[in-house]
Amino acid sequence: MSPAADTEALVRYLVTSLVEHPDDVTIARRDGEMSTAYEVTVHPDDTGKVIGRGGRIIKAIRVLVRAAASVDGADATVDVTG
Repeated sequence: MSPAADTEALVRYLVTSLVEHPDDVTIARRDGEMSTAYEVTVHPDDTGKVIGRGGRIIKAIRVLVRAAASVDGADATVDVTG
């Protein structure tokens, strides 16, 4: 399994663990020159659960994903739409 696949699996695991509609979670990966961006789309009712009060949960997800990507010398970020 490639490092990018491991990071994407981490994003999928974290987000699906938080939402009530895990079947509606889609993740689009956009590779840039220096980093990878994961665009997560969730059910509209679950957007607040992924973002959290004051953005705390999405910040924590971004920290974990960035740390996982940095093990392989890469950079990654997560954006949520819903």
